[in-house]
Amino acid sequence: MSEQKEEKLAQQNIPGMMNREQRFAQVQHAENAGAALKRIAVYFAKEKVMVSTMLAVVIFGTLCGVYAPSLQSNAIDIIAKSRTGNLITTIIWMAVVYLLYSIGQLLQGLISAKLSQRIVQRMREELFHKLMDLPIRYLDTHSHGDVMSRMTNDIENISTTVSQSLPSLFSGILTIIGTVFIMLWYCWQLALLSFATVILTFLATKFLSKKVRKFSRRRQMLLGQLNGTVEEMVTGYRTVVAYNHQDVTIEEFCETSDSLTKAGIRTDIFSGVMGPVMNCIGNIGFVIIAAFGGYFSVNGLISVGVISAFIVYAKQFSRPINEIAQIYGQLQTAVAGAERVFMVLDESNEDKTGVNFKEAENATVTFRKVQFSYEPKQPVLHDFTLTVPSGKKVALVGATGSGKTTVVNLLMRFYDIDGGEIFINEQNIKDISRNDLRKNIAIVLQDTVLFSDTIWNNLKYGNADATVDEIETAVKMSRCKEMIDMLPKGYDTVLTKSGDNISQGQRQLLSIARAFVADPKILILDEATSNVDTRTEKAIQDAMHLVMQNRTSIVIAHRLSTIRDADMIVVMDQGRIVESGDHDTLLLQKGKYYDLYMTQYAGIAI
Repeated sequence: MSEQKEEKLAQQNIPGMMNREQRFAQVQHAENAGAALKRIAVYFAKEKVMVSTMLAVVIFGTLCGVYAPSLQSNAIDIIAKSRTGNLITTIIWMAVVYLLYSIGQLLQGLISAKLSQRIVQRMREELFHKLMDLPIRYLDTHSHGDVMSRMTNDIENISTTVSQSLPSLFSGILTIIGTVFIMLWYCWQLALLSFATVILTFLATKFLSKKVRKFSRRRQMLLGQLNGTVEEMVTGYRTVVAYNHQDVTIEEFCETSDSLTKAGIRTDIFSGVMGPVMNCIGNIGFVIIAAFGGYFSVNGLISVGVISAFIVYAKQFSRPINEIAQIYGQLQTAVAGAERVFMVLDESNEDKTGVNFKEAENATVTFRKVQFSYEPKQPVLHDFTLTVPSGKKVALVGATGSGKTTVVNLLMRFYDIDGGEIFINEQNIKDISRNDLRKNIAIVLQDTVLFSDTIWNNLKYGNADATVDEIETAVKMSRCKEMIDMLPKGYDTVLTKSGDNISQGQRQLLSIARAFVADPKILILDEATSNVDTRTEKAIQDAMHLVMQNRTSIVIAHRLSTIRDADMIVVMDQGRIVESGDHDTLLLQKGKYYDLYMTQYAGIAI
């Protein structure tokens, strides 16, 4: 666990301290489906040509579908000799119309698939860009698995709905309108009797859709929770196994999985029951047409062909209603997913405005009466005042939770201070844009982060303009040239996720080399040598001594051997500076530093 996380857990009751149920119980879901649909419509508005084309194809296909039963009716009446006309010509026209209807359905599917991918691509890119602009606090206080679920599962649900459900919805609505018009034109009495089933359809849809939305929203929330559990288990698998926590982890997973299964079953039940219920109501409509249609035919109000057409139209009328009822569950799932995506998009971006960093040879860092807390009324730093002279090496030491990494977080503006001021030279860092500030600071964390790319590109991560000579010099100074030369492809070796195909110590060396390549004004080392052996640590210290010359450096260390040569050692306790001075002076004072040193090297229990 990183120092930053340890400090938060030790001093604040923030979400990292909560159990999974508490964390996910805090996830909020918007309940205004109308607002979500309006925002989704904005994405469609940006694809006007494709949307217009799809609507044209849907309208054309619907007209063909509505017109075809009329030709069938005419053919039957011609056979029954109640209507004059050419039977062969009518049948050919009917075949042509049905063929055009099928072609329209095919084009509708192709266009909707392409439209869905373009809309989802734009939404996915916006969400990813948003994640890149979010404050550190947001990702520190939200489950990574839940955030990933919004990027993958929720957006995939939207994609499925756009490609499959929406075309059916548009086509269904137009089919209903066209069918109603034709049925009223043929026999308004029989049409009105047929439409009586609409009331039953409306009541059934209203009841079932309410249940579907309730359980689909819960299913999405639990799916995010399940992803968070799996993500934690995968990343922390060694810890789980080392502490024999497999059974507890499995139990937690199964509890969440059981809840997800129940919510999924209920969602699928209420979604699935819509089809049979609608079919039952449609069959009632067929009975009405058969009974009253026969009566009207006997009395000469309509022909046999019209009865045949009415049966087809009744099916056309009930089919889109059934489809709309069935896809309503999918729409609700997509709306719930869109609401979760929009929640992230509505978060405030990290403020990156400000002036440029004033270039200067010196880089003196000054903290003046800094106050900070991760949670209200739970301060981490109290009137923190410190000056790090330009070109000097200042070490921060103290027990876990004393606030060492918090100092670095505030200097990097990962978090903003609650009170006081922080200066670099005479420039207040709150006036400097975060991007420009961070360009002039390089940091090596205890938790090494490397990316799935070549070693060469990882080294250039902090300075894309670095030359070959600069990179090779940094590699030599960080004592990792020999290690790189031993790899199969040298600098072109591709690291797997987080650099899992090399050792932890090698990853640490590469992260130090990456910081050297950045050539910053200010260098921050957060327990940077904690994962290397003693011999390598000594070599790195020698190299760091050269690199830190004339460079302002802040070192956070638990191994006191790594900071004995520091120009100033600052001892922190509960967010305050309790001692400061060089190594020999602090030992003579026999205070906190002396206790830490003797505990670490003399084996004395304090």
